[in-house]
Amino acid sequence: MTGDWPSIPALVRSAAATHAGREAVIDGDGSLSYPELFEQAQRFAGAVVSCGLAPGERVGIWTYNSVEWIVAALGLWQAGCVLVPVNTRFKGGEAADILGRSGVRLLVTVTDFLGTDYVGLLGDAQLPVLDTIVVAAGNVPQGAESWASFMARGKTEAQSEAGRRAAALGLEDPSDILFTSGTTGRPKGVVQTHGRTLRVGTDWVAMTGLQPGDRYLMVNPYFHMFGLKAGILASIAAGATMLPQAVFDLDAVLTRVEGEKVTVLPGAPTLYQSILDHPGRADYDLSTLRVAVTGAADIPVELIRRVREELPFSLVVTGYGLTEAGTATATSPEDDATLVATTVGRPRPGFELRIADDKGTDVVPGVAGEILLRGGSVMSHYLDDAEATEAALSVDGWLRTGDLGTVDDRGFLRVVGRSKEMFIVGGFNVYPAEVENLLLEHPGVARAAVIGIPDRRLGEVGMAFVVPRPGASVDTPDMVEWARSRMANYKVPRFIEVVDELPLNATGKVEKDVLRRRQSAASRRAAP
Repeated sequence: MTGDWPSIPALVRSAAATHAGREAVIDGDGSLSYPELFEQAQRFAGAVVSCGLAPGERVGIWTYNSVEWIVAALGLWQAGCVLVPVNTRFKGGEAADILGRSGVRLLVTVTDFLGTDYVGLLGDAQLPVLDTIVVAAGNVPQGAESWASFMARGKTEAQSEAGRRAAALGLEDPSDILFTSGTTGRPKGVVQTHGRTLRVGTDWVAMTGLQPGDRYLMVNPYFHMFGLKAGILASIAAGATMLPQAVFDLDAVLTRVEGEKVTVLPGAPTLYQSILDHPGRADYDLSTLRVAVTGAADIPVELIRRVREELPFSLVVTGYGLTEAGTATATSPEDDATLVATTVGRPRPGFELRIADDKGTDVVPGVAGEILLRGGSVMSHYLDDAEATEAALSVDGWLRTGDLGTVDDRGFLRVVGRSKEMFIVGGFNVYPAEVENLLLEHPGVARAAVIGIPDRRLGEVGMAFVVPRPGASVDTPDMVEWARSRMANYKVPRFIEVVDELPLNATGKVEKDVLRRRQSAASRRAAP
């Protein structure tokens, strides 16, 4: 569903009228009502027009979660342009690659975030199409302009032109280009439309029961689908109040939950794990929390059990989504604790789901295969990459996700990992997510990540990296024996390394390529 809105600007205009008395954004000491947010977006749109950008041209945003991020996104859409978010963890070369390939003409960024000058990171990168750099926070270097100066460009005539452009937008016009995380190679640009993007946001409202007056603390980065579409756009569709969180600091998050009476707190599994493990959790009043939403290929079963039992959320939803499709499956409020803990639910409205073997043939319920999706908000293509598009999308519209899963007789999906992460031990398939969930049942383990490593006799064996719970210690030989008593021998990790933390990307997913490189380097050092 996309409601009655033909475009994202139409949604924003409608929200300004429907929720005129509600706070739209609270950021630091400042806040904007829904009409004020719409007015700021119009000013930004007018400034975009005054810069000479035509409808369909690209605007990049490379900064942390903030009210400026929200205004810039809504404003560029009002001007008929296409959003290109850039990962805040990217270095200069990575960002320049994204900006160059997508042809960004205007970039909104910052020069002082966690000690990093993003404009400085770009250095002498060759970006001939990039005309304008707007600095939302920090010192303004030569050749760039400040946020205030840029917003002052949004004159009445330019805003009127932006309004005409917004009125002309339709569901099939391009809205955004989000780049994949790059875990399987060079990041690919996923081109989405206003209709598909609206579908993600509005369905997320239906899935979670997000409602007017909810206070949504946004720790998911806006450059990611979760933060942008299930965050900004879902909030606007529902009339909720957005609370951007620039940096994930657990005490700051818990302080805001208490002080600002947060009701909605979605995030990666690591968010909830951190809250549960916080030694001072009882010192904070978290009683207003109502909705928790998480999702990943490796959601620990034990984590979901603890969230339901130890935190005040009345609704805990797990789901499965990806940049190329949005949220494709999710559990429902009526699903029992076991289903929420062990599955990612059933397909959302408009989606079809299949599980297929490596020949594309459907497998029987309970057997693992690649997750295929069709319909819903599945992308139409990758940016300027016909070969990758052909590899990912079949001629009849099925998206090959690269994820492995099983479906039971009732249609509930269980994700068992990435196809590239599965490894084979003596002829038996091992799915890391399954082993990780089992390891998390150990009373001393807070987090776990499993990879396959080469083995002369068996081809591959498992290696686990585990983070102990606070105050606990893990004896690795004892843990191997503990694992042997709980899982088939071929699944038992042959090696266990205790670590202080796991390497995570900006969206909270474990970077297993980092673990593989680390293990490979250690093996080379140990070789005679």
